[in-house]
Amino acid sequence: MKPAPAIPNQNNEVIVTFLNLLLAEEYVLYTKTRTAHWNVDGLNNFELHVFLENQYNTLDEIIDKIAIRIRSLGHFALGSLKDFLSISQMREDNDDLSNSGQTFEILRHDQESIIRMIHHETDPILTQLKDTDTAEFLLEILDKHHKMVWMLRAFLSKPDSATTAHKRTKSVQSIDIQD
Repeated sequence: MKPAPAIPNQNNEVIVTFLNLLLAEEYVLYTKTRTAHWNVDGLNNFELHVFLENQYNTLDEIIDKIAIRIRSLGHFALGSLKDFLSISQMREDNDDLSNSGQTFEILRHDQESIIRMIHHETDPILTQLKDTDTAEFLLEILDKHHKMVWMLRAFLSKPDSATTAHKRTKSVQSIDIQD
């Protein structure tokens, strides 16, 4: 990551405040995705488990990069669950995450919420606050969220393909065992 440009201190505060809010949103989504990974059931449990693991690993990378960006701007990143929950706008309740269809809808909605949030803030960070590095950084995160939403939608739109993939995985495992 490139060193942060010389940003006037007031602008720096605004940017870091937004990045800490984004960090909180990402962490809540990470926790929900991880919980779904642990608890989702169904015929295609193995495939869902792997799919959700990929999603939370991507979120983990995003979280780390946001914290590093905050530090590169000379501030401390939030790090406590209490702080995250106090500023997060994302619902953090006890949804039934064992139903994969409902779970994926919740996660898709939360991903789209983060996408809207980044869209809303990127242009002002670029044009008003003149921080091109942070704007580019946010666009990279935005791309990752778009891909995760696309994958969630694909999973939601083709429930039969998930079952077929599960059967395919089981047959491949059977072949491996016989070798």
